[in-house]
Amino acid sequence: MDAVDATMEKLRAQCLARGPSGIQSLARFFRRLDRDGSRSLDAVELQRGLAELGLAREAIIAAAFAKLDRSGDSVVTVDDLRGVYSGRSHPKVCSGEWTEEEVLQRFLDNFDARDKDGQVTLEEFQDYYSGLSASVDTDEEFVAMVTSAWQL
Repeated sequence: MDAVDATMEKLRAQCLARGPSGIQSLARFFRRLDRDGSRSLDAVELQRGLAELGLAREAIIAAAFAKLDRSGDSVVTVDDLRGVYSGRSHPKVCSGEWTEEEVLQRFLDNFDARDKDGQVTLEEFQDYYSGLSASVDTDEEFVAMVTSAWQL
């Protein structure tokens, strides 16, 4: 298998691992990069798009993760979320359907996609945000969104 085939296979596997949202996010990303509407990317469009996925996005994701990782052990757990995220006013808590603990666990599960071990690593957190990042046009918008969401 040559390098191109290996890269394509890796991309395919990552999309499949993320389920339907993986391929949809990738498709949105490529449509956004296709500035001339040709339904294919030329070298300039691809280069511009890859530059857009720059260091600013990685840095803000790392900052958000660091804020959540209150214990500093490089994983985020439900205990880390307490004091950073509150489920007290969640509609299902208010109705008595869920406890605040269940809300925290379900919130954590959004990021803990791989092994469902109750801990979110930086890599899992980055994986979550990579899908979201593909649907945001500029670094500035993405940074503003993450900054607002996590009150950084």
